[in-house]
Amino acid sequence: MTEEKIYSHKDIVVWQKGMRLVIEIYKLTETFPREELYGLTAQIRRSAVSIPSNIAEGRHRGTRKDFVQFLRIAYGSCAELQTQIEIAKQLLKTSDVRYETIEALLVEIMKMLHAMIRKLKANS
Repeated sequence: MTEEKIYSHKDIVVWQKGMRLVIEIYKLTETFPREELYGLTAQIRRSAVSIPSNIAEGRHRGTRKDFVQFLRIAYGSCAELQTQIEIAKQLLKTSDVRYETIEALLVEIMKMLHAMIRKLKANS
């Protein structure tokens, strides 16, 4: 099995999934109460946007060490987003909102980032 060449951050599957997550997060937060617009909604959106943004930035930094560091930042943003989603589930009156799709996608992204970090570190 040969590995595909990655020319752009857009070729990275975890970046693509991160972009899908951002869209899902925006759809989710549109259902949040208006008074959360500058609070939890904004924070959740920033965390989600940070994931593919850091993957892209790290990919174009030029060194493997830099890429790994930015993947770690993206991974941290995933953990931050998990926490914020849990807060939203417990605080907001969103019992009718289905979080399962977002949570499953987030776990998948975290697993992919973890594997990429391990692989890149092992190859350095």
